[in-house]
Amino acid sequence: MYHIPENIVIAVDGPSSSGKSTFAKAIASELGITYIDSGAMYRAVTLFCLRNGLIIDGIIDIPSLIHRLNQIKIEFRFNDTLNRLETYLNGENVEDEIRNVAVSKFVSPVSKVEPVREKMVDLQRSMAKDRSVVMDGRDIGTVVFPEADIKLFLIANEEVRARRRYDELRQKGINISFQDVLNNISDRDYQDSNRSISPLAQAKDAIALDNSNMGVDGQMEWFRKLLDSKYGKKQKNESQD
Repeated sequence: MYHIPENIVIAVDGPSSSGKSTFAKAIASELGITYIDSGAMYRAVTLFCLRNGLIIDGIIDIPSLIHRLNQIKIEFRFNDTLNRLETYLNGENVEDEIRNVAVSKFVSPVSKVEPVREKMVDLQRSMAKDRSVVMDGRDIGTVVFPEADIKLFLIANEEVRARRRYDELRQKGINISFQDVLNNISDRDYQDSNRSISPLAQAKDAIALDNSNMGVDGQMEWFRKLLDSKYGKKQKNESQD
């Protein structure tokens, strides 16, 4: 048991397909706290753009997107049958659709639109109000929650990340080549790291974990040791009083 703070905030950042969501969900389950997938929010906005003709010939109609931002409502609901939190866009379950390749291709440029980021950051912060959360993304520890109690930054070999994403898509019945997935991962890394607004970056006080050769069990073993070093000693000392 750990003597963790009330309303603890844990930020998990890292590049595309570095295993952030899987790790963050495992942490949330371990601690009994809320998991929030910030990336799903930007994917939902991107899906809205694709559905509403706001991306034409690969170009985002930014003025129209900004004008219609108030038409976008994003929420998360728990699916008891599948035991997972699912993303809803304007009342519709889009959890699977937002993971497709078309959305992945445009999510980074959409997320660079400043009013979009402002709206998503406000939403992310409101979701963490008065509750303990673990949130994953690309700027959680640097922008959304710079004062987070724990900041983690996951890294993994590019080909390992592409293989994870490829296997995930194939399991969903999506026919795509490994090379296309690898190219998408590489493009997203470049776009996310070089955008002017909230670029992907490791916070100075974040703890990095290379999980290229680690499964979720190994990552959680590593995380438990981190918790013990950060919050276990206090409880041990209290038990000796």
